[in-house]
Amino acid sequence: MFEPKIRNHQTDLLMKAVILLRDEEDAYRFFEDLCTIPEIKSISQRLEVAELLRKKETYQKIAEQTGASSATISRVNRALTYGADGYNRILEKMEKE
Repeated sequence: MFEPKIRNHQTDLLMKAVILLRDEEDAYRFFEDLCTIPEIKSISQRLEVAELLRKKETYQKIAEQTGASSATISRVNRALTYGADGYNRILEKMEKE
């Protein structure tokens, strides 16, 4: 079983809240209250970078398309390769829908 490195009462509360989001409107409402606009944009950018890395796009093309820095692209790539498999799991689910 996966044991998250960041697990505590607060992160458990956050994950339970995310699981309860029923639709896109609920998600937008929750995240607009929870995060700043730059935080949401940054998280969204990382997800798009992960999607493009999985499609084997080059760092240069990803940077041009997303505006992400090479440091961000590299960090996302490390997470895809050595992380908790979160990006891969969610992107696979999204591809099936």
